[in-house]
Amino acid sequence: MGDLARLLKESWSLVEEHQDKVAGYFYARIFLSYPGLRDLFPVQMDLQRTRLLGAIVTAVQTLEDPERFDEYLRALGRDHRKFHVTPEHYEVVGGALIEAMRAHAGQEWGVEYDQAWADAYAVIASKMLAGADADANPPYWYAEVVAHERRGPDIAVFTVLPLQPLEYRAGQYLSLEATRYQPRLWRTYSPANAPRRDNTLDFHVRALGAGWVSSALVRKLRVGDMIKLAAPMGTMTLDRRSTRDAVFVAGGTGLAPIKSLLEELTRYNRTRWVHVFFGARTREDLYDLADLNRLAARYPWLSVVTACSDDPTFPGEQGNISDVVARYGPWQEHDFFVSGTGQMVRATLKTLAELQVPSIRVKYDAFNE
Repeated sequence: MGDLARLLKESWSLVEEHQDKVAGYFYARIFLSYPGLRDLFPVQMDLQRTRLLGAIVTAVQTLEDPERFDEYLRALGRDHRKFHVTPEHYEVVGGALIEAMRAHAGQEWGVEYDQAWADAYAVIASKMLAGADADANPPYWYAEVVAHERRGPDIAVFTVLPLQPLEYRAGQYLSLEATRYQPRLWRTYSPANAPRRDNTLDFHVRALGAGWVSSALVRKLRVGDMIKLAAPMGTMTLDRRSTRDAVFVAGGTGLAPIKSLLEELTRYNRTRWVHVFFGARTREDLYDLADLNRLAARYPWLSVVTACSDDPTFPGEQGNISDVVARYGPWQEHDFFVSGTGQMVRATLKTLAELQVPSIRVKYDAFNE
């Protein structure tokens, strides 16, 4: 795919500075031609635009990595089943995408770019459709809220019970729709527990600014409400064959998948030392520290280090959690798992690279709403 990848990257560079306009044109073209498709999308389209562009960029950047390219697109196809997407919709999307890019690329856009995107999109669509066709699960699961607890003005921990069994691996994430409050608006959250016999899932959510879904989950969600959960995705999972000690780095509610992985480790680990670094702005944001400390007291192989970046009276470590990790170590022989905001994850990955931790041993999950 060498020539194809080159053409795609060249053509994307022509529109990269106009991403919002490309996305706006793309959706307008679809909805004008096929008004019925509008009902598949949320009322607020801002985040949907950024997700489209994120998917495009990821697909383009993974073309030269066939294994990752295939895995990503099949998972994306499974995930899009929640929108009731059909094969006919893929044709509409492909045509609108190329037209939107052509409209904003200027005079440098040529017929070879048209053909490159048509060829690439055909591969993308076929892999997504194959992923969707191979999934025997329902497009989404209904789940009942069975517990909801506020852990501060903007953080909630709640538990749901899917009406049908939902299989996932510790460390994965799910798309979630607060059906009663924000229909057709999906956000990704990681369960904070490994799979249980009773099938319940815990979620940790912070209300982020004007975040439509996160605010509803924290401030409006009630016991008895129904939500929707889509197919699990993500590869931040444990390799049981690894004998290396492990380091978990969590920022804020990025603790959720870390707790899920820890819970899995408690079921079988006897030989690996595990270090958890949990960071937040203030001590109030260390919303689940009591439970972490209980785990550390119960399992001698587990240690917990906490840090606050904006709380000078906090008795633990001070500073960003990425900087705190650098004060310990050495870490070159450890497996790393990192979860938090995009900014926190980027800072931690940069620190680990400076500490010469091989990137192949680092798994991460970055979230933003």
